[in-house]
Amino acid sequence: MFNIGCHLSVSKGLFRMGKDALSIGANTFQCFLRNPRGGAAKKLDLADGLALKQLMDENGFAPIVVHAPYTLNACAKDERLRDFAFETILDDISRMALLPGNLYNFHPGSHVGQGIGKGIELIIDLLNRVLETGPEPTLLLETMSGSGSEVGSRFEELKAILDGCGNHPKTGVCLDTCHVWSAGYDVVNRLDDVLEEFDSVIGLKHLHAIHLNDSLMPFGSHKDRHATIGEGTIGIDAITRIINHPVLKNLPFCLETPNELPGHAEEIALLKSLYRD
Repeated sequence: MFNIGCHLSVSKGLFRMGKDALSIGANTFQCFLRNPRGGAAKKLDLADGLALKQLMDENGFAPIVVHAPYTLNACAKDERLRDFAFETILDDISRMALLPGNLYNFHPGSHVGQGIGKGIELIIDLLNRVLETGPEPTLLLETMSGSGSEVGSRFEELKAILDGCGNHPKTGVCLDTCHVWSAGYDVVNRLDDVLEEFDSVIGLKHLHAIHLNDSLMPFGSHKDRHATIGEGTIGIDAITRIINHPVLKNLPFCLETPNELPGHAEEIALLKSLYRD
């Protein structure tokens, strides 16, 4: 089954997100549970969460992805910022108890001049503290483009973090197509090689979700600029190969493209026409 969705706004409520997903032909989605640029989070309505769960069960939804706010930095130099990251993750995953069996995605962080090694060490420390609480969702490290002092643009960096957490069964990776392309992994001309490298370094068993995005920037640019499907430097032919690749095709795919609901509906319809069961 093709599991495809997009990023939706939680401001309308959880159940409404599920209805919006169905209205555009989606059977999964991604959302924030709080302001993506801040720390504020509204109280979740239990009845609303249960209604969404029932809707998802009745319509065969794939796992959904909750995205951590962009301001979260697990390897910040300032201890107060790391504490904010820890507390925010704990709060988000406690809210996700309403919707068991789903995924929590976050950017590993920026080491802000401390060096990759120190950044990885701090991320491992924070993740291990979270894992000690027994999280319900699986925690996913997102592949990054390598802009500035970002951690996580190389598969080896993600492996080091997962290894530092004992390859805990509640940890994994979300692969962003725009980010890996910008980081220098050629998913256009060498998709099989990239996936073989991922498997050799990290292990495909740790890959749980795909952010399906085209890119405004050229290969290896280390810049994170998403484009709508087929309108960027990755292109529709490569994206068709990605969604049909045997090791990827059954994962949940979430669009993070610059579109509103009608545009996402068009993208989803296009991708469904290109997907081979």
